[in-house]
Amino acid sequence: MTETPDLDNNPTVARIRAWRPGAISHLISFRGELTLVLPSEHLRPLCEFLAGDPDLAFTFLSSITGIDRFPIEPRFELNYNLLSMSRRESLCLRVRLPGESPVIESVIPVWPTANWHEREIFDLFGMRFEGHPDLRRMLLPDDWEGHPLRKDYSVEGPR
Repeated sequence: MTETPDLDNNPTVARIRAWRPGAISHLISFRGELTLVLPSEHLRPLCEFLAGDPDLAFTFLSSITGIDRFPIEPRFELNYNLLSMSRRESLCLRVRLPGESPVIESVIPVWPTANWHEREIFDLFGMRFEGHPDLRRMLLPDDWEGHPLRKDYSVEGPR
């Protein structure tokens, strides 16, 4: 993963920085994919901007991936993979969350398909999404203790 000066000239990056200069904390280019690392408080406003700006048109959320980086802090990471079909361009947004309080604002108002992604991440990692209309387990029974994709989860299950 490298940060290169020519990424600053990327039209998407330039448009975002013109809109809100502090929205991007770091740029990563790896195998042709552009990743924007963001402070968590900028995620929802940036998503609204990316989806609503007709010149960018990132109207499709293809996935949200949760990652546990234990024992590194900030412990949790979320990667939002977006697609602008009209521009044939993909973009990844990366946000890191602390282990003590892994909470971030839901992006369901921007992309309703985030509902299932956020519920799955909540169920398996325990990350919470503020403003989610129905944040409850979807893969494990309601009485299940813990979150099995956390790296500190017992391989023998709850005791």
